[in-house]
Amino acid sequence: MSTILDSGALERAQIWLNSPIDEADKIAIRGMQDSDPAVFNEAFYTELEFGTGGLRGLMRLGSNGMNRYTVGLATQGLADYVNAASATPSVAIAYDSRNQAPEFARVAADVLAANGVNVWLFDALRPTPELSFAVRLHGCTAGIVITASHNPKEYNGYKVYWSDGGQIVPPQDKELLAAVRAVTLADVKWSGGTGAVRLLGRETDEAYLGALETLSLNRQGNAGLGIVFTALHGTSITLLPESLKRWGFTKVDVLEAQATPDGNFPTVHSPNPEEPAALALAVARAEELGYDFVVGCDPDSDRVGIAVRNDHGDLVLLNGNQAAAVLMDYVLAQRSAQGSMPANPFVASTVVTSPLLLRVAEHYGVETTETLTGFKWIAEQIRLREGKQTFVVGGEESYGYLAGDFVRDKDAIGSACLLAEAAAFHAANGSSFYHALLGLYARHGVHQDELLSVTKPGRSGLEEIQAIMARLRTATPTEVAGVSVAEVVDYQQRSKRVLADGSTSALTLPASNVIQLVMANGDRITARPSGTEPKIKYYFNVLGGHLGEVDQAGQYRRVREELAARVDAYREALRQY
Repeated sequence: MSTILDSGALERAQIWLNSPIDEADKIAIRGMQDSDPAVFNEAFYTELEFGTGGLRGLMRLGSNGMNRYTVGLATQGLADYVNAASATPSVAIAYDSRNQAPEFARVAADVLAANGVNVWLFDALRPTPELSFAVRLHGCTAGIVITASHNPKEYNGYKVYWSDGGQIVPPQDKELLAAVRAVTLADVKWSGGTGAVRLLGRETDEAYLGALETLSLNRQGNAGLGIVFTALHGTSITLLPESLKRWGFTKVDVLEAQATPDGNFPTVHSPNPEEPAALALAVARAEELGYDFVVGCDPDSDRVGIAVRNDHGDLVLLNGNQAAAVLMDYVLAQRSAQGSMPANPFVASTVVTSPLLLRVAEHYGVETTETLTGFKWIAEQIRLREGKQTFVVGGEESYGYLAGDFVRDKDAIGSACLLAEAAAFHAANGSSFYHALLGLYARHGVHQDELLSVTKPGRSGLEEIQAIMARLRTATPTEVAGVSVAEVVDYQQRSKRVLADGSTSALTLPASNVIQLVMANGDRITARPSGTEPKIKYYFNVLGGHLGEVDQAGQYRRVREELAARVDAYREALRQY
């Protein structure tokens, strides 16, 4: 059966065909329309919009793809916006190892310069956190990173940062989106102008690496820890080996098979450290060497995954919640012991991150805050509290962490160094990273945190995701897998409802398409559409008892099995919903 051409896609495509785009691209659009209507519809049925991670999509021609034209449109809108915000605007630009990333970065630089905006463009690929640092270092009005983070190789993206070094949040996000929507392809200034394009290089690297060194808290065991590091063909190769060396780590093996930046990510299906397969080669290398710590970063170096040895001596991958909990405990414990805790400290996590992080902070008497999903909201809290409170450390379940406030986004470079230092410290004191985690479960109870991601690609997938979220709102379950729902927290409606008596209370967080079920047994189930991928995500935070002092590892395995069975029951119930 032939595919019917979508009327909206036809309308958008005609606008492009009537615009000053390359003749070869006009021919390609007409060919797509004539020979492959399904592909044509996907390419033009909508336009890319900013989500939790900015602009992100498949690299392809069309209004629904990442290409030089959509980059130009976004950048023209940004140029108009920063010109209205500042008499002397400037923008820093970085890019990762993805295909077409250097070209997209250059398009953005040229469009900004054509609009009289001065540009600081990195001379080669760099980690995303260094872009955040550079925005602050050079007093820029805004920043851009060309990256699709951990997405598969077919994707690319465009993240926008504001002058504080954090990704854009209200009101800038809506205002910038309006500015971009007001632009047509005929409006884009592709070249010329009075803006200067200057290159950033080693001087900025040195400033960033020096700032990272100030995060080190205790180097007593660093020289003895054996580390296998994989860059997963991304940007972390540019700075993490050097940073580890400066922190005193001398036994670092760089996995050569994944060290070369390559947007095709030839040795992995997906360069996502959340997926066990991504770190498989590094784990095998660590077993070969007898090393105890594995660390791998995603392509733009804002996420980091680790593997550590368990009580049997086997290398096991820890999830983002587990790594974040031990990291936070290490930082707060060291600062408390050394008397270096700042005045009025606070830590931050998100509403889908494990409550264990809140318990850890409470143990040290440090204020906690939970934000919406996305590190930009944590960055916003750092900005809003400046001069009154000091951010110490924070993280989210998706393998993103930050210590200190000189960067305002997830920082895999600094976090990798701190995670390694925590492992080295515990090893030097007769323990291990894994046993430190068990110690937290003994103190605060076992927390089992898991994720169910259901992929729904394309236009039909988007409609399915919207329908699922609508059902959760209009026909909210009163029980899931036999466990009663006690409260329903609807972040879009900004309300919390107690099912027992129907009472409601208001939320203070901004509206977001997230629904959280608080179960009668204390568990949490949270549903939200991904802001960067065609997925609906279900987050499970389930609670078990406290571990005793004897055979904690054995106790943990038994409790973990019980909690895993509960999560499986929740998963199955929601799959049917």
